[in-house]
Amino acid sequence: MTKKTSLVFNIILWQLPLLLLLSCRDLNLAYAAGGKWDLLMSNIGISAMHMQLLNNDRVIMYDRTDFGASNISLPNGKCRNNPKDLALKVDCTAHSVEYDVSTNSIRSLMVQTDVWCSSGSATSDGTLVQTGGFNDGRNMVRTFKPCSTCDWQEIGTDLIQGRWYSANQILPDGRQIIIGGRDAFNYEFYPKTASTNKVFSLPFIQQTNVPKEENNLYPFVFLNVDGNIFIFANNRAILLDYTTNTIVKTYPQIPGGDPRNYPSTGSAVLLPLKNLQAQTIQAEVLVCGGAPSGSYLKAARANTFVGALNTCGRITITDLNPQWTMETMPLARTMGDMVILPNGNVLIVNGAAAGTAGWGIARNPVLSPIIYRPDNPYGSRLKVQNLNAIPRMYHSTSVLLRDGRVLVGGSNPNELYNFTRVLFPTDLSLEAFSPSYLDSNSSNLRPHIISPILIKRSSMDNVLTFVLLFPDHSSTQI
Repeated sequence: MTKKTSLVFNIILWQLPLLLLLSCRDLNLAYAAGGKWDLLMSNIGISAMHMQLLNNDRVIMYDRTDFGASNISLPNGKCRNNPKDLALKVDCTAHSVEYDVSTNSIRSLMVQTDVWCSSGSATSDGTLVQTGGFNDGRNMVRTFKPCSTCDWQEIGTDLIQGRWYSANQILPDGRQIIIGGRDAFNYEFYPKTASTNKVFSLPFIQQTNVPKEENNLYPFVFLNVDGNIFIFANNRAILLDYTTNTIVKTYPQIPGGDPRNYPSTGSAVLLPLKNLQAQTIQAEVLVCGGAPSGSYLKAARANTFVGALNTCGRITITDLNPQWTMETMPLARTMGDMVILPNGNVLIVNGAAAGTAGWGIARNPVLSPIIYRPDNPYGSRLKVQNLNAIPRMYHSTSVLLRDGRVLVGGSNPNELYNFTRVLFPTDLSLEAFSPSYLDSNSSNLRPHIISPILIKRSSMDNVLTFVLLFPDHSSTQI
């Protein structure tokens, strides 16, 4: 079997569980709401500040190398020797782990430079490319290839600009564009070519920077259907042609004008695309939560915790005259995570109801997730889910697994690992949230594979074909 053929099989087989769930979205079925929480592991050794699902069904997690000693040792007696570390020059504990979904187990990994508040994304071959970070990590590029024995590889200081709180987006040619970050009012590419071995000025990032508060870090970045880049920072957005460094569209300010990016920290998704065969494809962005202007300084300086924002803004970024549509969430939230589910709905989870991101400056954890149903009529799109028992505050994360569950972890609003005498201790646990489409009483609503699986051969590739049986007894071939 050729390499190309093997890749086709691997992609299809890896995505099969999600394809089964995704096929439910077009069924006109009502399903029970609520969802279910399960504690997977009480202690994974680190606080899962960052998560990335890889194509081998394993999740890479990492926190911060200068948190001090973690609760899990490096393998085989290894120690990290780093004279630039701010906590431990010699550290024999891990600050990154690999979680095996199938066995519910972890493997400790060794990351050399500080990945705190770095950014990255996975390439087409499944390699995780992580850029920037704090301290000695600001200009670093690291990679992790998906295999059972692989570990982090430090590529080197391949970033021209230090990147801390930046955002990455995979481009159609496989490169990554890396945008913004603290005191980084520009963008660059990785890997670089002769013509892109420099930074490209982006005044928009500086224009959205609020002195002493910022509110433009970790900008929301999405690849538009026309190949341009949508960038939202603070309370407004642009469409950037990165090939010419030209702003081709300026979007209206989100109504209310309050900030949505770090440290006010809302969240955003590009909603699932529809009508992919149409001549014109619409793309919509959803931005939810955040904190009112001035919240960060009030919390950090005066111990005054302003209530978080309870609104979502939705905009069709492909419209000739795009306008925001505002919706009210049943629960206000800052530091929330948004995850697109296989049925096209959006899970909003984690975070706090007051304060902002930062060391110990948030209050009132929001324990109940919300499901946003983009295809529902206006006014009936948001629904509260069953609450969790574990506060997930600053530095919490979530990621969709291929079996349809959402992996949830992290929360450490403390400068070091701190488990006692603090309002919200460092959390090392790992949970799964199962949306209602996984309820046992919904099993009759899910499509099933009809056996046997058929393999058809063409002149170019081997193609895996399977037939789905739907609850109404109709079937379709995929």
